[in-house]
Amino acid sequence: MTTVEGAGGAAVPPPAAPPPAAPPSAGVLVPEPAVAVPAPTLPPPPPEPAAPAAPPDPRTQTLRAVGTGLSLLGLFLLGFAAYLYGLSSVQESRSQSVMYKTLAGQLSSAVAPTGPTVLCNPDAVASATSSAMCPTAQGTPMAIMNIPSIGIKDMIVVYGTSPEDLTLGPGLVRSGPLPGQGGVSELYGRKATFGAPFAHLDELRRGDIIRVTTAQGLSSYEVVAFGSSSRQVEDPYPNRLVLLTSGSATVPTYYSYVDADLVSQVKPEPGGLPAIYSDETPLSGDSGALVDTLLWGLALAIVSVGTTVAAARWKPWPTYLTAAPLVLIVLWNLYTSLAALLPNVY
Repeated sequence: MTTVEGAGGAAVPPPAAPPPAAPPSAGVLVPEPAVAVPAPTLPPPPPEPAAPAAPPDPRTQTLRAVGTGLSLLGLFLLGFAAYLYGLSSVQESRSQSVMYKTLAGQLSSAVAPTGPTVLCNPDAVASATSSAMCPTAQGTPMAIMNIPSIGIKDMIVVYGTSPEDLTLGPGLVRSGPLPGQGGVSELYGRKATFGAPFAHLDELRRGDIIRVTTAQGLSSYEVVAFGSSSRQVEDPYPNRLVLLTSGSATVPTYYSYVDADLVSQVKPEPGGLPAIYSDETPLSGDSGALVDTLLWGLALAIVSVGTTVAAARWKPWPTYLTAAPLVLIVLWNLYTSLAALLPNVY
């Protein structure tokens, strides 16, 4: 054993070595370190059954159906208003343009009508092969009217005053003479629809001049009085012109008119004036158009249902685009029939 000298020369023994570890005894188990075992995963609980849907509320369904119906009715009425106060003016303007060319050609050829009868074949005059006369058809252009004071220029006057006739322009009462001839000639015109040719009739003043050109030449009238359905004018002058229209542009329940005296030479009247029908009197509608209105309304319903069914079976937008021209044609004819039921001078 080695000794180590300490302080002062004293010997210090070295530190003792640790005793050797005893070997494991036979038959004794040494525990292994613990290992974490994951907990078993449980399957998710089955979903709860959905609650049964509540039955539709009949009141809600009724309100929805009523709302849809009112919306469609509103669109229909809006379209009818657009036709009456917009598209009908375009229709009347086109008719006036076509009739002006027709009447101008007849006046230059001296074959324009002068009364209730007209040549069956105007071209026969040039060839001198026939001079047969036929009744003048309603809607035939008869005269050209000018009223400078209210801006009426080269306006065509047609034969007849039914609602259909007055869609073309002012109309001549068939039971009276042509303007310029002896007697009282009456012209009706619309106030608010189809171009509203007599919309400014109430702006005329006494002394204003009205000029009308027919196959017999130019005639002039001077405005002398104003009347209405509730205040008739008593004018003893035998040769006069009466311009009549609705008294209101909103509610056509009465009519107003202008009375003018002939100040030019009287033209001969051929006679044979016919009686007129009830729909040619002031503020009258065409009762016969009611059947057409019902038929076109039925056609619109059939087209609408057919389009809805087709859109449900096939692609909606191509179906709607295909049906659109047919719907517009039916609507146009339905609106035309409805307009014929309104007062003729409205």
